[in-house]
Amino acid sequence: MAGGKWVYTFGDGKAEGEAGMKNLLGGKGANLAEMSNLGLPVPPGFTITTEVCTHYYENGKNFPPDLAGQVKAALAEMGRLTGKVFGDPANPLLVSVRSGARASMPGMMDTVLNLGLNDVTVEAVAKASGDARFAWDSYRRFITMYSNVVLDVDHGHFEEALEDYKERKGQHLDTDLSADDWKVLVGRYKDIVKKALGAEFPQEPQEQLWGAVGAVFSSWMNGRAIKYRELNTIPASWGTAVNVQSMVFGNMGETSATGVAFTRNPSTGENALYGEFLINAQGEDVVAGIRTPQDITEVARQAAGSDKPSMEKAMPAAYAELCRIYGILEKHYRDMQDMEFTIQEGKLWMLQTRSGKRTAKAALRIAVDLAQEGLIGEEEAVGRVEPGALEQLLHPAIDPKAERRVLTTGLPASPGAAAGEIVFNSDDAEAARKAGRKVILVRVETSPEDIHGMHAAEGILTTRGGMTSHAAVVARGMGKPCVSGAGQIRVDYAKGTMTVGPTTLRAGDFITIDGTLGQVLLGEVKMQQPELSGDFGTLMGWADKVRRLKVRANAETPRDARAARDFGAEGIGLCRTEHMFFDEDRILPMREMILAGDNKGRRDALAKLLPMQRQDFVELFTIMQGLPVTIRLLDPPLHEFLPHTDAEIAEVARAMAVTPDVLRRRAAELHEFNPMLGFRGCRLAVAYPEIAEMQARAIFEAAVIAARETGKPVIPEVMVPLVMGVAELDLVKARIDAMAKAVIGESKTEFTYQVGTMIELPRAALRAEEIARSAEFFSFGTNDLTQTTLGISRDDAASFLGSYTANGILESDPFVTIDQEGVGELVKLAVERGRRSRPRIKLGICGEHGGDPASIGFCESIGLDYVSCSPFRVPIARLAAAQAALGAIKAKDA
Repeated sequence: MAGGKWVYTFGDGKAEGEAGMKNLLGGKGANLAEMSNLGLPVPPGFTITTEVCTHYYENGKNFPPDLAGQVKAALAEMGRLTGKVFGDPANPLLVSVRSGARASMPGMMDTVLNLGLNDVTVEAVAKASGDARFAWDSYRRFITMYSNVVLDVDHGHFEEALEDYKERKGQHLDTDLSADDWKVLVGRYKDIVKKALGAEFPQEPQEQLWGAVGAVFSSWMNGRAIKYRELNTIPASWGTAVNVQSMVFGNMGETSATGVAFTRNPSTGENALYGEFLINAQGEDVVAGIRTPQDITEVARQAAGSDKPSMEKAMPAAYAELCRIYGILEKHYRDMQDMEFTIQEGKLWMLQTRSGKRTAKAALRIAVDLAQEGLIGEEEAVGRVEPGALEQLLHPAIDPKAERRVLTTGLPASPGAAAGEIVFNSDDAEAARKAGRKVILVRVETSPEDIHGMHAAEGILTTRGGMTSHAAVVARGMGKPCVSGAGQIRVDYAKGTMTVGPTTLRAGDFITIDGTLGQVLLGEVKMQQPELSGDFGTLMGWADKVRRLKVRANAETPRDARAARDFGAEGIGLCRTEHMFFDEDRILPMREMILAGDNKGRRDALAKLLPMQRQDFVELFTIMQGLPVTIRLLDPPLHEFLPHTDAEIAEVARAMAVTPDVLRRRAAELHEFNPMLGFRGCRLAVAYPEIAEMQARAIFEAAVIAARETGKPVIPEVMVPLVMGVAELDLVKARIDAMAKAVIGESKTEFTYQVGTMIELPRAALRAEEIARSAEFFSFGTNDLTQTTLGISRDDAASFLGSYTANGILESDPFVTIDQEGVGELVKLAVERGRRSRPRIKLGICGEHGGDPASIGFCESIGLDYVSCSPFRVPIARLAAAQAALGAIKAKDA
């Protein structure tokens, strides 16, 4: 790609790029170009494209040969616009170097500010600004950042030197230090670098620039960025762009400031400017939580009870300009914006805008509000909410009736509530998650290195940092509750304690955090399920208008069936009857049936189970009020029901009036080396037809009773699992049909029913045409179809699947998102072949994939009739099905 265009400039009301060029310029670069084109105040700069990142990694970390010339020309253009010259000892242009991937990755990659300062240019900056303190403050910041990011000298060394210096001078805040103080510290900082590297801190601006550009590209492959991409399914091949921009300074005294603002509240979605700023500061001070930020609006200041002035009061002209710009940006992008700005000596400059990360609650409200304000249409609103994010709304909140023993209060950084044991570091959080324990990660402040611990924890609590701190932004993106800036807490990492006043808690103690109110509570507090109405109901109504796929639920208990109805399920797509046999009063007759040595013994035991099964189905049919219910006949291998302990064996032996040894021998006969590929599914019904007969009788008798009681027709769908071909299905279907005939005769009631099968073996998919001659519906059991197609056990795959996805052998975990090339191909084939012999055959999917948005898109593309998933994923599936339908319409129009 030599000779390509690697650099795109922006500034002074024009740009070579625009918002649609995100893949090439990254999100930050594309939006800086767009803001420039809109005539907004953007400091001039240029973007080095993502294609350079790709070239860098494909060519042994070397840049394209013609990049240097293009950068030189872009620097000259920046100089022309600013009236300064990069590297000039008397009139230096200083720049920031920032990353900017096409997907927002807050805090994951590296930034360098104030680049171009050295022992000579710092004096020129002091002279030009008339403020030596500002110049030396900027220089020490540059040395700290550059040494950490580019030279890999630990940030902590500089912090230690600074704290030590302040302590000896009796000063508390960085802003208390004078120009002479910073001069002394700059000398110490340079000594730290020399000691660590055996070389002087680089003074040549060109060397500084290329070092920083290389460091940003290198940070695309740092551990925290890799982890973030893994958690957010961002491909490594996208690469990052680099943005070089002329510096504007928020640390030039009381008329300067820096801040972060959202055009709407990212936690609640309320239509009100939301954010924080700091007077006399640079950008990293706001998000790093080193100083406590101030509120932007007077309303927010009053709500927070802060005694520090709001931006609205302290800087009214800059505040009015920010409001003007945010109105322009929100109308232009037609979405809530997350903006970074700097005020230099009273003038406001825009450094970034992007669609803001938000909680699911906020996403719903913003999408509905924007549609009702006429900025977007209903269908676009449906497309604006990430289906997976709805999970945040389907999880518990603190029960209003529960006692709240409030330990302390911080900032409500990410809504929702969570309880767990205290852990003080991310490795402990990850270890606890693996051991099945729920934890709250407690940190003074989180850093990008904590990404794995934040993912593992139920919630996050920090003692420092504001509403736009790293902890807050990442927690909101993950949908986890977070309380930040709980300043009364003292954390002692060495002792493993957190203390508030007289109360000291240790690692392992339980706390509850309420990210909606910002409270930290003692102990494990009772939770309750959320109410799903208001904006949720409105958006779901719009989604239901456009989706084609029906959404059913996997449910076998009355509780699950009711939850499914509440979440908008349109029937039951999978009732696993075996789950009904594990109850205490049922497992004994079930074991009697399995261990019986002859037909009579089995029928005697089944007679005890029949009334229980019938009552189960009556309840399900009654709750579903005439909606379709698919009931799968007994599927798992029989060994799952067998007694294991001597006490259990003795109990079953007594009930059956035989010796324990007889049962042990029978259990040994049933033992299988690989029961998942053994005596299970329809094979049970072929060998022991009386089992299928009992279940069919229970289903049909329940259908008659429920239809009488509800006045709604019940049309049960009886599903035969694990067939290899039509012969098995015909054999079992004959028994089911005979039982239906018998129940119709006995009850003198006509009813309709369907018999279908589960396609979960590759052979069944291949023989779908002949199977469809007997089956009235197919439900794809994609969990087992994935196991049998890929030869991977779902229970044992965790040990190696990570390596497969990391190496790109598999795009994602095939048990989470359907493997379209293999399993998907078989499903497609079965759909085509099944329709050949039965054009109107009903087709659905009932594995875990039925609740996965990416898999639902695939189901829409091949024309299935419905998906079925766990009750709590029904809203996710409804929204994903709507988005898939809208995607299909767009593709057709295109």
